[in-house]
Amino acid sequence: MNASVNGNIELTSVNEDVGSVNKGYDDEEVERPTKHHRPVSSRPYLDDVIIATLPKIDKVERPQKTGFWTSVDEAKKTASDFYNDNKKLTHWIIAIILTLLYIAYFAYALWYDYDEAEILLIFTCIAVFIFIYAVIRDNAGSQIEESLIKPALHKVNNSWSHIKWPLYILLVVAFVIILVFLVKDSPEQLISFGGLVIFVLFTYIFSKHPTQVIWRPVLWGLTLQFLLGLFVLRTDIGFKIFDWLGERVTTFLDFADAGSEFLFGELYTNHFFAFKVLPVVIYFSSVISVLYYLGAMQFVIEKIAWLMQYTMKTSAAESLNAAGNIFIGQTEAPLMVRPFLKDMTLSEIHAIMTGGFSTIAGSVLGAYISFGVDASHLISASVMSAPAALAISKLFWPETEESKMVTVEQVKIPTGEERNIIEAASVGASTAVSLVANIAANLIAFLAILAFFNAILTWFGGLVGIEGLTFELICSYVFMPVAFIMGVEWEDCREVAELIGIKAFLNEFVGYLRLTEFIEAGSISKRSEVIATYALCGFASIGSIGIQLGGLTPMAPTRKAAFATVAVRALIAGTIASFMTACIAGILYEENLERVIMNGTAIVPVT
Repeated sequence: MNASVNGNIELTSVNEDVGSVNKGYDDEEVERPTKHHRPVSSRPYLDDVIIATLPKIDKVERPQKTGFWTSVDEAKKTASDFYNDNKKLTHWIIAIILTLLYIAYFAYALWYDYDEAEILLIFTCIAVFIFIYAVIRDNAGSQIEESLIKPALHKVNNSWSHIKWPLYILLVVAFVIILVFLVKDSPEQLISFGGLVIFVLFTYIFSKHPTQVIWRPVLWGLTLQFLLGLFVLRTDIGFKIFDWLGERVTTFLDFADAGSEFLFGELYTNHFFAFKVLPVVIYFSSVISVLYYLGAMQFVIEKIAWLMQYTMKTSAAESLNAAGNIFIGQTEAPLMVRPFLKDMTLSEIHAIMTGGFSTIAGSVLGAYISFGVDASHLISASVMSAPAALAISKLFWPETEESKMVTVEQVKIPTGEERNIIEAASVGASTAVSLVANIAANLIAFLAILAFFNAILTWFGGLVGIEGLTFELICSYVFMPVAFIMGVEWEDCREVAELIGIKAFLNEFVGYLRLTEFIEAGSISKRSEVIATYALCGFASIGSIGIQLGGLTPMAPTRKAAFATVAVRALIAGTIASFMTACIAGILYEENLERVIMNGTAIVPVT
């Protein structure tokens, strides 16, 4: 663009032919070179012109910055480049430094107070075992599986028809020997064994397909349940681990009080349930969400599922769901196998629902502990019920179809979409809000209905001279035989039977609340308290049928009829699984032995 002598700006107009550019004219009339004629003007149209050449501005180089912050930036860049070039080496150096620091701390802790550090020694050994396992798995796992594990499993499967009955007989004989050794000083514990046999026979007699029962998952499930109970209740190390774990969990949950006190004031315990118990659910749910974000929950669930699948020969979906039910709820655990729900057999759907009915979620576990229920027994009950649920499910509704499920290793457990650990904690807390509201609403409704129903029963009873007729009184007589065969002392059977009825017709939350009242009043013995703790540990109540149907149907709408078909049977199976766990506790638990272990005077002998 150039300025002319008379002050006008010299322009160039564009011809229709893009390749040629004609000089413009000062004040001469110009015809617009387009296909459609426009009125001629003494000035060229601005939209038909291109400004000639603009003068170039030379690039000015800025002086480079120098000083302290420039040096810091250069140092950061150098460190970043070194880390990117030596990422693996850096990780190894950090890991070695942290390991050496832990070894120093661990050694000093053992030297300072060995008794207190004994549990730390146990968990360190477990961590070392997991580390060695991970190293072997990552470096030689596939070779070991192909050369040893798969051929061995293949050989066992091919020979199973010949070895299964001798193996079953051997297991029964071993169980009888162990049982005699365990109850020789307390013959009354055989009542619990009789109850276990009665529950198994009841399930078999009323099985959907009694002639097609596959006994391997049933026997292995009962065996795993018994071994877990044996480890927890009759070994020194097992009892101490779960007792220590229960104490640590109780202490851990008490930190929820900090949030409750800040939000509701120092007198928050005056409204114990609303401001002390329910906040624990939110706190624990947040922690579970963080563990999912870190991948810890997925790892534990996968390993438990792998154990159950390879021993019990259940499908991947059933095993994963049963393992997940130890930690999460009856509607959350099926999310792990959601893509497979539409193709599941009826027996697999029955197993999914039974697992939900026979266990409790980790979030409400914290609430029950805050009631004052023994934490170690609650934790062990939740773990023991997982294999029991699969065993009873496969006995009550045997598999008669071909499963399409793959192995556990091929099922991808879903992870959260949180971007960092803070968001994971926040999402977990927010998710628990609906759970807390649901708990509070159900308790208000059920307790109100129970009070109304009791008023009606009392009125009708008074008309015929029966004073104090209530729902609890009826349950205390109806379920007395069930309480007795689980091993409850006869003088406590009515109280425990009342708890069973409340749990079945209302929910386990109300049942544990009533159990807490019995514990505080000292109206039942320690043995009856322990058996009741195991018997109540499950979501099996009439109201839970609606919860499961409401949770599962949106995941697989095409299987709505199948869910409804198996729901009632699954509820019965889940209830029996909890009762069987209580029977195992009745066989193995002795209050005197617990005192011996707690005092550290002897180690409980086990064959």
